Amino acid sequence: MITFHKIKWKNFLSTGNQWTEVDFQKNNTNLIIGTNGAGKSTILDALTFVLFNKPFRKINKPQLPNTTNEKDCCVEIEFSVNNREYLVRRGIKPNIFDIEVNGSPLHKEADDRSNQRILEENILKVNYKSFTQIVILGSSTFVPFMQLTSANRREVIEDLLDIRIFSAMNGIIKDKIRTQKDQIKSLELKKETLKDKMKMQQEFIDELENRGNANINANKEKIANLDKEVGIYITENASIEEQVHSLTKEQEEVIGAGDKLVKLNNLKGKISQKVSTITKEHKFFNENTVCPTCTQTIEEEFRLNRITDAQNKAKELKEGYEELENTIKFEQERERQFTALSKEITKLTHGISQNNTRISLNQRQIRDLENEIQTITENLANRNTEHEKLEEFKESLQKTFEYLADKKQEIVYYDFAYSLLRDDGVKTKIIKKYLPFINQQVNRYLQMMDFYINFHLDEEFNETVKSPIHEDFSYSSFSEGEKMRIDLALLFTWREVARVKNSVNTNLLIMDEVFDSSLDGFGTDEFLKIIRYVIKDANIFVISHKAELHDKFESVIRFEKVKGFSRMVSSQAQEE
Repeated sequence: MITFHKIKWKNFLSTGNQWTEVDFQKNNTNLIIGTNGAGKSTILDALTFVLFNKPFRKINKPQLPNTTNEKDCCVEIEFSVNNREYLVRRGIKPNIFDIEVNGSPLHKEADDRSNQRILEENILKVNYKSFTQIVILGSSTFVPFMQLTSANRREVIEDLLDIRIFSAMNGIIKDKIRTQKDQIKSLELKKETLKDKMKMQQEFIDELENRGNANINANKEKIANLDKEVGIYITENASIEEQVHSLTKEQEEVIGAGDKLVKLNNLKGKISQKVSTITKEHKFFNENTVCPTCTQTIEEEFRLNRITDAQNKAKELKEGYEELENTIKFEQERERQFTALSKEITKLTHGISQNNTRISLNQRQIRDLENEIQTITENLANRNTEHEKLEEFKESLQKTFEYLADKKQEIVYYDFAYSLLRDDGVKTKIIKKYLPFINQQVNRYLQMMDFYINFHLDEEFNETVKSPIHEDFSYSSFSEGEKMRIDLALLFTWREVARVKNSVNTNLLIMDEVFDSSLDGFGTDEFLKIIRYVIKDANIFVISHKAELHDKFESVIRFEKVKGFSRMVSSQAQEE
């Protein structure tokens, strides 16, 4: 049970820098009164803000600090759970969130969000939605149970019956199922991998035992053929080298023809020039008796001598030119022979190079085959080790099969547990068990308020309402006053269920303006009897405008605005 002791606040909404403190346990029935805007409903916002970090009414958090002081907004609450005393302190400007247990600070987690989760899940064991259904009945922003969605209705009921743990367990099992399936996938992959390894290892052993020697012999035969080819290439190279040697000697005999041709052609050019000159001179003296330049007569003897001299020189040059032409032809033939021999030598040398490449390739293949023979020989010598590897694979595969079978069996159990913990499983069975009690209590409280209807909630938390006048009704069909009676009956029922289950049972009950708009006078009287004589172990606070209710409560707490600040100005106990 959660027992709330006291709450206090300052610089919160319209409250000033002085603490406003309310003792929850001093009296069983308390009336909170005040004019509009006096701050009588501030207790609701202070309560939900300090516990759940959100005000009860639709107020943004930045609007919570007093607009005059604009800082040091703070709310503190003291309560006990299972013989442990707690103090929760929450503030804005500066931001504060402290939890004390038996006078010592709660161990700080990474952030306030983590501590909030600890407060709701481990200490209070209730969230905002369920807390407000059990502790608070408001007239404005409060959403009654019958106006919640089916999912939210179920959430409240599960909190009351303390079966939300099944949802958490279901989430854990769901994660375990996901993990198990991932592990099964991994094991299936491992199984197939081991099968492949076993197959490869067996084939390897068969290769060793059945084909090892054959491969060695085949490789030896290949080596012999390669060696034979190498010998042929070497012999060919020797023959080619002899040819190259012979051709080289022939080439030496015609070497230098190119240089001689150059010189002879130069000489041929010079002789041609001289022949041209002599020819011109012979023509000149043969055709001219007078000098064309000076117009003087050329002596006949001189002219004839020059003609004769030119003829003699031309004859000599002609003979020399013919001899030179023959020499040039001879050297050209030698040059052709040299070129032809060079081409042949190059061709033969290329053949030697090709044969050397083939020899190198064959020698590399021979080395590879020899290495392979060595490897096969070593493997044959170590085949017992390979058999041991095969046995290791077989053993690992067997263990994998067994582990896989265990995992598949585990997932069967998890699936069964998951089916039990689903909403339609054990939780529904528990809810079915308590539904008659819930419906009985709701109708009991309705009758106490002289509202004679048959109210029934089904497993989906949908209502069926029957009355002597109308066969079938729904919650929305009733007037606001009748809806309020149903809301009150459900509120009292939830508290009774919480008391029986000891789940979110608490001493605190706050109702905001339930008398001011919806309940008529007769209903009010019956309601006051209920909260005074029927609701057990509760400290009840009723917020109202009605001054005529003063004498019906043990204590009256009045709020007023003083110099712009809301404060509690009086608190008085009423005589029985």
